Amino acid sequence: MTNQIVLLLGANLGDKLATLNNAVREIHNSIGEISKSSKIYETAAWGKEDQPSYYNQVVVCESNLPSNDLLTLTQEIENKLGRIRKEKWGARIIDIDILFYSNEIISTEHLKVPHPWLHKRRFTLEPLTEILPNFIHPILNQSCSDLLLHCDDQLPVKKLTLERTSIK
Repeated sequence: MTNQIVLLLGANLGDKLATLNNAVREIHNSIGEISKSSKIYETAAWGKEDQPSYYNQVVVCESNLPSNDLLTLTQEIENKLGRIRKEKWGARIIDIDILFYSNEIISTEHLKVPHPWLHKRRFTLEPLTEILPNFIHPILNQSCSDLLLHCDDQLPVKKLTLERTSIK
């Protein structure tokens, strides 16, 4: 069975655009074909605000991977691209969050899907709503556009007009 996987990519160190492009290429090559991708957004740091702004992007891919294998692969991609885990919500070369895994609800020690913070983060909801406005959050039973409409986060999120490289 093919699953629709929704991932949030974030980078705030180094060449952020190149890192996002490399992450998209790695996701395409190792996880599954990318069917949708948002524009890239420049966003203020959330949770730990004394750091550089982020570039964020949401991608949707189709994959047969079980959720635990998906988590392992996203972490392998992060490591390959230079991620070093130092502190929660700290600056990073790349971060790949699993937002949705089809309509499944997953709650294990290492993986929570839907992402438990997505409805509280404008930097997630803006690009998510761009490409999946009517997708229904399987726990909150609201569309992504409704979640964005009711989001209390007021940190700035700005859509950029950057050139993205092709996946292939």
